Amino acid sequence: MASIYSCTECGTNLNLSSSHLYPSDFYFEAGNKGTLSFSWVDSSKFRFEKEDKIRPFFETLNYWGIQRKRTKIICNSCGRVVGHVYDDGPPMTDSPGQFHMGPSQVIPRAPRYRIKTKALQITS
Repeated sequence: MASIYSCTECGTNLNLSSSHLYPSDFYFEAGNKGTLSFSWVDSSKFRFEKEDKIRPFFETLNYWGIQRKRTKIICNSCGRVVGHVYDDGPPMTDSPGQFHMGPSQVIPRAPRYRIKTKALQITS
């Protein structure tokens, strides 16, 4: 029997499938603590909003900080932010990478839909 993932705020079935769930020990650059990571989500259940943040980090007068781009995943029914989309999934190519050192930021990576576990109600 498959698990049913629904929004804790409004109870809407989010149509997330366990078959698209990454294993819990799969390594991601942005981390995986307190979240479930999916390779695919039903876009009719969610709304996506681009987010562009600059975190201040001053080393010198000319250095303004670290820019982080990500996309918010928002429940269509209630508007609650349930997670974010990161581009740190598995490489989309079999290339050995820059200088044959493995995959890097230069190689396009698959999107990863990272859903917060506290935003989900899981029933089996």
